[in-house]
Amino acid sequence: MRLPYAKADFKDLITGGYYYCDRTDLIPRIDNIGDSLLFLRPRRFGKSLLLSMLENYYDIAKKDMFEQLFGHLKISKNLTKLCSSYFILKFDFSYVSSAGTIKDIQQSLYNHVNESIKRFMIKYKNVIPGKIDINPLNALSSLYSLFSMMQECDHPVYLLIDEYDNFANELMLLTSPSSLDESLYLAAVTKDGPLRTLFKVIKGEANSSGFAKTFITGVTPVVMSDITSGYNIAENIYNDRIFNGLCGFYQNEVEELLRQVYRYCNINIHDDSFNNTMLLIKKYFNGHKFSLRAKENIYNPTAVIYFLKQFIKECEPPREMMDNNLAVDEQKIEYVSDLSLGKEKVFDLSEKNSKIEISSLQQRFGVRELLNDDSKDSMFIMSYLYYSGALTIFDETSQGYMLLHIPNLIMKSLYINRILRIMFPEPGNRDNGLLAGKALFTAGNIKPVCDFMEKETFKVFSNRDYAWANELTIKTAFLSLLYNDILYIMDSEKEINKSYIDLTMIIRPDKRHFEIFDILIEFKYVKLSKAKLSAKEAKKLTKKALKELPCIKDAMDKAKKQARSYSGRLNKKYKNLKLKSFAVVSFGFERICWEKAI
Repeated sequence: MRLPYAKADFKDLITGGYYYCDRTDLIPRIDNIGDSLLFLRPRRFGKSLLLSMLENYYDIAKKDMFEQLFGHLKISKNLTKLCSSYFILKFDFSYVSSAGTIKDIQQSLYNHVNESIKRFMIKYKNVIPGKIDINPLNALSSLYSLFSMMQECDHPVYLLIDEYDNFANELMLLTSPSSLDESLYLAAVTKDGPLRTLFKVIKGEANSSGFAKTFITGVTPVVMSDITSGYNIAENIYNDRIFNGLCGFYQNEVEELLRQVYRYCNINIHDDSFNNTMLLIKKYFNGHKFSLRAKENIYNPTAVIYFLKQFIKECEPPREMMDNNLAVDEQKIEYVSDLSLGKEKVFDLSEKNSKIEISSLQQRFGVRELLNDDSKDSMFIMSYLYYSGALTIFDETSQGYMLLHIPNLIMKSLYINRILRIMFPEPGNRDNGLLAGKALFTAGNIKPVCDFMEKETFKVFSNRDYAWANELTIKTAFLSLLYNDILYIMDSEKEINKSYIDLTMIIRPDKRHFEIFDILIEFKYVKLSKAKLSAKEAKKLTKKALKELPCIKDAMDKAKKQARSYSGRLNKKYKNLKLKSFAVVSFGFERICWEKAI
């Protein structure tokens, strides 16, 4: 069984017998909707393979292979008139370096454009009537030479541009928001900058006889916003319902893939193992939706293929659920957390089971918005996280507002990792906290975790943080310290019969043989004003005196009652739980007490 991890060449994928998730039935929709299209999706979502599919479908040079490549796919039943009838010119801006001066960047861009034109000449040397002049110092001159040549040909040119915004994304990932060189970026995309000028030429040729069609992919609308006057003809299709699944896998497709993997491994698909593995895949990789009108979420295709390839090696789920190629997305969460409103929003997203309400997604924002902290309101922050794949559309409220949420546990882990580093910036301190967590997992002893939280966590919060910190903040602090997706399916605000448990740690189905415990924790937060004590007075209380405070006793009793109720429901839902349940009460940000919920 051949699974195409990180393979973006459609021809190699089809001729090599790799699995291909057929989306060719959408080609007529793409063909009819417009001649200049912009399609955005998060990193590692299959955009390059999509472009490669379009390239092979329309390319006159692939006409002899058309039946081999597409004869068994959905499009074969509904071919469009212009299949195998275009010259294909393709740019991939991931090859353009963002290092150096603006002249260095311009030359890197020009080098890539020239190399693309050279490949074009070699590919179509038996079809085009003459030679295209390559100007090594000015690729725009090379393009004009190409256009002049193509006017003598019967076939139009289809321009494909992959990762059009890679330049901006690299600049942001290579530098912090405070040190990002605004002048360098603006020099590239404004006035007579090389990127804007290139798109201005592309726009001009799209309006004449140069490019009949253009299809552009990227991650965010940042660059398109900044070069608007240079290229204002692109039609955005990334929120269209019909293209929600253009890249990505649907539930039934993942289930069928997993069945094939189970057959390959000679595992019975009718036992609990199949359902347990499917549960893992769904928890970690499902949840993306790019249109409010879409009826079904989609899975990140690269993450699913990574999981299944790892599964095939040992015929069991991999130890690590995170594909390291997705870890770079944590830098985008870090960027947001460094903004004036960002840290609160990152905590909010982790605390409130990932759901955030906004009026609408921000369709346009340029680099000035990325750099100007005054413009970074909630709509900007949530929109930026949406385009990055760290948030996705959940639903629409009865008042017409949009709900966004963290799509799955893989993305949730990136938020948790960021919070962990905010709360415990010193690696040695983090290690001590993780050791305290180990005592909870292996011995069912929550005391080391609570002691660590009381001693180390509370001093992290500044006076400013007190304005928005509450019971949810305490829960998120525990979650960040205890998060372990190697052993557990972690869940905060888990719904059980319309009730919500603060924190559950259910051992992964494939890890139940380990000598560890399932964990349930119910939290309560009591303000210092309830006991009319100052922070200094609260810190001086003995543990016994703390627990005897009426407000603490009342909160503890409520937490224990809830934890006992939830424990009973969990034991009914899951088989063979080794459950340890606890009630934890935080007294302001000064003290913590706990009890077993027996």
